[in-house]
Amino acid sequence: MTEDAADTDIYALKSETLAEVTAPGVSYRPPMPKTYRPRIGVIGTGGISASHLDAYRTAGWDVAAMWNRTRSKAEAKAAEFCPDARIEDDWYAILDSGDIDVVDITLHPEHRAPIIEAALKAKKHVLSQKPFVTDLDIGDHLVALADDQGVKLAINQNGRWAPHMAWMREAVRAGHIGDVLSVHASLHWNHGWTAGTPFDQIDDLILWDFGVHWFDFLASMVGARAESVFATASPTRGQSNMTPLLAQAIVRLNEGQASLVFDGGAPFGPRDTTYIAGSKGSLQSDGPDLGKQIVTLKTGESVAYPNLTGEWFNDGFRGAMGELLCAIEENRDPTNSASENLLSLEMAFAAVQSRMSCREVEIGSVRKLPTR
Repeated sequence: MTEDAADTDIYALKSETLAEVTAPGVSYRPPMPKTYRPRIGVIGTGGISASHLDAYRTAGWDVAAMWNRTRSKAEAKAAEFCPDARIEDDWYAILDSGDIDVVDITLHPEHRAPIIEAALKAKKHVLSQKPFVTDLDIGDHLVALADDQGVKLAINQNGRWAPHMAWMREAVRAGHIGDVLSVHASLHWNHGWTAGTPFDQIDDLILWDFGVHWFDFLASMVGARAESVFATASPTRGQSNMTPLLAQAIVRLNEGQASLVFDGGAPFGPRDTTYIAGSKGSLQSDGPDLGKQIVTLKTGESVAYPNLTGEWFNDGFRGAMGELLCAIEENRDPTNSASENLLSLEMAFAAVQSRMSCREVEIGSVRKLPTR
């Protein structure tokens, strides 16, 4: 059988020359409430809280009270980021305070859930650090409690407002590439700096603690179309870490597919690439790291390169809190709501279970984060 030139071009996966056009306007920057300026209480001032507090200072939001188990750490953070904030000796004092409307809870999941519950019962709006919970039944209970109390519960999935991830997500939601057919994210970087730190105690540091950002990114675009996941993890040769630095997941979608590749043990030449295929176009983001990305939007007729501004740290943290404040102001559910985040956790839990069992796992079938 002979092939004509057109067939040869198709088999060779040759690209066409496309006309460059101006990128469509996409609302991807961290949202800001119009007039709502509540007083914020922060419970937990560990390492990640610096990113929270710096973002709030940049936005001009009022952090009025802080608590940490070690008071001196709270005092140091206040001196650096919000010198007018009072330091409480007990986190209950923040919940009892009538001048605090919103509480940012940054503690680890095992300590955080009871405080979230107490905050909701005190009728405070809550931003919870990610991962939200390690037990979906507890997550369901907290979501229902927030609804009963008439307050908002949002999750600090700050990766949603990394400029490149935010632009691609909003372009998908605006219909610029049609229906999502596939999503593929591939990250290559050196996570070996975590050796000898408390991160070494997390069994699935890459697949769970780090990877949850990408499961959340995927969930924000495909929702309930995600059906099952097959995942693996492995140490990289010569690593000093106790936990594997390599992980990957293949996600089966209803009429689609997705893959997440995490090369956390690549010491040289870091790279981050994301590709989203749609029925009317495609999106690609590529760069040497998560803060420096070039996004490309292609359709059958044109190509566009949006000019992105900002960086994940700390735009992502300003975006997570800003979306909660906007939702309160507009009396709607935040896009980073706890109820939506449960799907992201279902996907991540299934991935960890798959890694442990070496089999494909149905998303939603694993109710708790699997542990050894």
